[in-house]
Amino acid sequence: MRRPGKERQPWDSFHFLHFPLHGGELLETTCRLANTLKRHGVCRGDCVAIYMPVSPLAVAAMLACARIGAIHTVIFAGFSAVSLAGRINDAKCKVVITFNQGLRGGRVMELKKIVDEAVKHCPTVQRVLVAHRTDNKVHMGDLDVPLEQEMAKEDPVCAPESMGSEDMLFMLYTSGSTGMPKGIVHTQAGYLLYAALTHKLVFDHRPGDIFGCVADIGWITGHSYVVYGPLCNGATSVLFESTPVYPNAGRYWETVERLKINQFYGAPTAVRLLLKHGDAWVKKYDRSSLRTLGSVGEPINCEAWEWLHRVVGDSRCTLVDTWWQTETGGICIAPRPSEEGAEILPGMAMRPFFGIIPVLMDEKGSVVEGSNVSGALCISQAWPGMARTIYGDHQRFVDAYFKAYPGYYFTGDGAYRTEGGYYQITGRMDDVINISGHRLGTAEIEDAIADHPAVPESAVIGYPHDIKGEAAFAFIVVKDSAGDSDVVVQELKSMVATKIAKYAVPDEILVVKRLPKTRSGKVMRRLLRKIITSETQELGDTTTLEDPSIITEILSAYQKCKDKQAAAK
Repeated sequence: MRRPGKERQPWDSFHFLHFPLHGGELLETTCRLANTLKRHGVCRGDCVAIYMPVSPLAVAAMLACARIGAIHTVIFAGFSAVSLAGRINDAKCKVVITFNQGLRGGRVMELKKIVDEAVKHCPTVQRVLVAHRTDNKVHMGDLDVPLEQEMAKEDPVCAPESMGSEDMLFMLYTSGSTGMPKGIVHTQAGYLLYAALTHKLVFDHRPGDIFGCVADIGWITGHSYVVYGPLCNGATSVLFESTPVYPNAGRYWETVERLKINQFYGAPTAVRLLLKHGDAWVKKYDRSSLRTLGSVGEPINCEAWEWLHRVVGDSRCTLVDTWWQTETGGICIAPRPSEEGAEILPGMAMRPFFGIIPVLMDEKGSVVEGSNVSGALCISQAWPGMARTIYGDHQRFVDAYFKAYPGYYFTGDGAYRTEGGYYQITGRMDDVINISGHRLGTAEIEDAIADHPAVPESAVIGYPHDIKGEAAFAFIVVKDSAGDSDVVVQELKSMVATKIAKYAVPDEILVVKRLPKTRSGKVMRRLLRKIITSETQELGDTTTLEDPSIITEILSAYQKCKDKQAAAK
């Protein structure tokens, strides 16, 4: 296991483990931590909250829980105290593991202070184990235990607990449509098998390869393709703590060169961000070690796909656009594995993985047959990596995933099946708008907009329209070099009309500096919808926003646009 920043960098410091961390050292660290957990009352079946950024100790914490049969729930180390407390209480966690502070993109995160505030409202928490990411001292109360000191006293050997294949391994909270997070439950054998097999076959992982997934361990991608999948396959897994643009926009590619990464797996939102910074930051570094590039988290638009393939991969790397979810445990649709040399189409997940049988369903609940067809994406049989339940609320699990189309797992996404039988994800079904009787995925409009060279990012939502029923509203980010944004807006309308149809042209296109995103990079479209429907007094939970001030920023831009329109009338 390796972590960017092996050498002491001006932007990083790390002192309790050396790097790279080899298998024997990871095992010893895991065992010491496991014994520490047992000493502080954690037993088989207990739940442990891990509130830590990407780090070797966070990985060891996950593995330590697994080793003694405890259930871990990793909570992204950017959530507020309120969000943290809600998850701790729902999972009934006995112990919380955290750092004194975190470092991310040049910022210090006061993790211990956030935990202190959260556990005031968490009656099940008996201990808080505090590790040190920085040398700064923090307040230590009655519940708090200095983790490194405790681990140093423990035996470096801990016999693993024998577990049943369907015993819980971990739960991971994901957003629900109601706003209440859902504790998605994954179990031992099926999840591990699926994570390991997809990691090996989708990415063409070979012995000795260095696998670089830059996801946070607080999300399912980090669980499956930073920790469990790679480690099950004996891979060297890179831990990426920073951000794509800190200290500069070459951070990913400097890491690739220094560690000689063979597979690189990241999010389209990061690709689009880096695309704005130009090609020079990429070409500055040697990327010849790369064989496979991967995209995860949302459908990747064609411009970002082409840039990743042509500029980052020098048009020689296999690029896999992967579709899967927290609930699926691992990749379900991806261009690989396939016959050697089989075609890969830009911006398309394409081929179902072994054992995944996708079907498209129409509004009446019937299976849509044939090619060149669209529908609700469902999966028709069980697979090893699928979630087993929502913790504490199995009925919610059944209602959310199996009620809409009885006998099928409903993904919540729409998809298109091509003439060749390949699958393209068209976006969330709740991101489908109905314009004058025409059903249209907002992702389709975003795809058309993304073809404009001056527009690296966009988000399209539907809003009520007196005549059409619904109309499309597009929020766009324009490159600084684009010139007159009014010209860009007119060009976009023409492009959407040409690529889709005139009815698909957004009634409004608003230029903004940035889009409201969660810390994992997903655009929060519901907030955009509330802004344009004047429901800003009821924004709901905004704790997952990367920067809450963006709401005021977009509101101001929208108000200026309305004022300009009013003056023109």
